[in-house]
Amino acid sequence: MLIIRSVLLFVVAAVAEIGGAWLIWQGVREHRGLLWIGAGIVALGAYGFVATLQPDANFGRILAAYGGVFVAGSLAWAMVVDHFRPDRWDVIGASVCLVGVALIMYGPRAATGS
Repeated sequence: MLIIRSVLLFVVAAVAEIGGAWLIWQGVREHRGLLWIGAGIVALGAYGFVATLQPDANFGRILAAYGGVFVAGSLAWAMVVDHFRPDRWDVIGASVCLVGVALIMYGPRAATGS
């Protein structure tokens, strides 16, 4: 159950961070204005709080693993929102990142939690 919770938190964190960055991009680069930028800032702040809800207590481990989620999530966001079509190298790279996430977060650990 902890793994399911952790994965769901990574998904929520990805939506908040990637969505926040996208909103700021839209506000600045696409000239949509301050409301879009403000919404992006709020979403990015929410990402910071969501990360604290992970069951693992190691900030470095959480952030390192989230990096892989961010890579794959960014490509997924681009596919859904911007109709981006990743090539095989994008897919392979994202898959490697997600394997890294699984190893970092869910690999077997000694009883001391290290």
